[in-house]
Amino acid sequence: MNFTSVSGKKWIFRKFDTSDIKKYSESYSLNETVAKLLSIRKKNIEDINLFLNPSIKNLLPNPLNLKDMNNAVNRTYESIKRKELIGIFGDYDVDGATSTALLIQYFTLINQKIKTYIPDRRKEGYGPSEKSFNILIKQGVKIIFTVDCGTSSFFPIEIARKKNVDVIVLDHHQSDVKLPKANAIVNPNRYDDESNLKYLCAAGVCFMYLVALNKKLRDENWFVVNNINEPNTLNFLDLVSLGTICDVVPLVGLNRAIVKQGLKVFKRRSNLGLTTLYDLCKIESRPSTYDLGYVLGPRINACGRVGKSSHGVELLTSNNAQRTYQIAVDLDNYNRERKAIESLLLEKITNEIKNFHNHPVLVLSGNNWHEGVIGIIAARIKEKYNKPTILISINGDEGKGSARSIFGFNIGQLIIKAVQSGILQKGGGHKMAGGFTLKKENINIFRDFLIKNFEKSPINNLGTFNLYLDSIVAPSALNEDFYNNINFLAPFGPGNNEPKFVIENLNVISSNIVKQNHIKSILRGKDGSVFKSFAWNAINTPLESVLINKSKRNFNIAGRMKLNEWRGKNDVEFIIDDIALN
Repeated sequence: MNFTSVSGKKWIFRKFDTSDIKKYSESYSLNETVAKLLSIRKKNIEDINLFLNPSIKNLLPNPLNLKDMNNAVNRTYESIKRKELIGIFGDYDVDGATSTALLIQYFTLINQKIKTYIPDRRKEGYGPSEKSFNILIKQGVKIIFTVDCGTSSFFPIEIARKKNVDVIVLDHHQSDVKLPKANAIVNPNRYDDESNLKYLCAAGVCFMYLVALNKKLRDENWFVVNNINEPNTLNFLDLVSLGTICDVVPLVGLNRAIVKQGLKVFKRRSNLGLTTLYDLCKIESRPSTYDLGYVLGPRINACGRVGKSSHGVELLTSNNAQRTYQIAVDLDNYNRERKAIESLLLEKITNEIKNFHNHPVLVLSGNNWHEGVIGIIAARIKEKYNKPTILISINGDEGKGSARSIFGFNIGQLIIKAVQSGILQKGGGHKMAGGFTLKKENINIFRDFLIKNFEKSPINNLGTFNLYLDSIVAPSALNEDFYNNINFLAPFGPGNNEPKFVIENLNVISSNIVKQNHIKSILRGKDGSVFKSFAWNAINTPLESVLINKSKRNFNIAGRMKLNEWRGKNDVEFIIDDIALN
């Protein structure tokens, strides 16, 4: 089946096994479309039952399987017995903020005194420094936790060690073979870890650590002896799910259970900060991965990008309603400011791409580009051109960069390799994203390094844009019952992509421009069924010419379903990704 996309994308229907449909329908009481979706996804599913019914109890492995976890737990236990002051150094993004908040909440519940430090992105950059560690040490801490960072922090950790302060790293970034001499480095992505938990974000690692620590304290009868109620670590899953979703890690295995159960905890509205921000954003629907990833997450991230870095952690840990509301307002304002800065810089950088449009890897640099937004802009450019994109902000003789990659090109690994080669001063990341610092004179060398490595990679779809789809559905299928059936396979995200559908032979009844960039339409199918649709950022795109100009030709739409819950009334809308004319 061939569709001519107005935006030039190739529509590809995912493969499924016909024999699976009957089997899954009968075995799990699924309707035909849901069984088909399950067949499409089965290659990423080890156990169908666990996939359909993910639970922490059935999917949580022994935390001690993680390298160094036992060392981390034992050293913390000694610290608790000695009533030592604990320092927590966290990152400024959502994963870092939720990880820090997890430790703060747990240690607070067991009456352990703590000090926290969140660096300023622009002034201090990513990860621990001698300055930050010295500030914590001067406050009297005897042990420092680094969360969502620290795996490559050789110098600061050595400074702490010389001052008889122990360091425990709770991280998930890719590591070099050589590791800092910390007391424990708990990181499923360290070279010698065999836990098979590489998909965890930092918040997931911190959750595993707290489960292990909680068990240690229970086994040692510490809660009884000290007359302290044992914390229920499952109550922290709202924070863990937020970090997991916003760090865009695969929603497979334990991550799937974390998000599934975390959304239930979120619904209880027990975290004052999350609840306040949720209400401020006027979200009336039940909590979803979309709400956490695209509404709450960007606002918490905004404080690290353009505002006060510590605001995210403070929001997630505060019990003061007035203070929490003010922080939530600040985060919303920071997000507006971030959008404005991003828009102006994106336009500027887009104009420069023409000089590099033939390059398989886009490496662009400029003086004093806002470091807080270049990562977001790199992601937008990567999506537009389907090329690995690296943006570097130059200040004097030094540049700070943010990278976003495409599937099959491990940018985090290459950044570490470039550090080892002396091209970069420092850096790290994941398969799909990373950050680094380099000398201005090495920018062209780094560009050549990336291009040479890209040419060795097996990627052969550069510059092509595929839209992967699951099934064709009738307009009449857009109802709440069908939506709930599809949602049985949730939570959706990387590793379990949200189902994408095609609806054929439509025409426009009415269309309106919403908030300058979006288009809200009422569409009618060949069978007479009428439904609502929404096209994000569709103005000045080929979608506008069809929806606003009311094309006389029938057309087909591709996208996903969304449940719009408003004042007790539920409507299923269709979010349009692309349009194909008949």
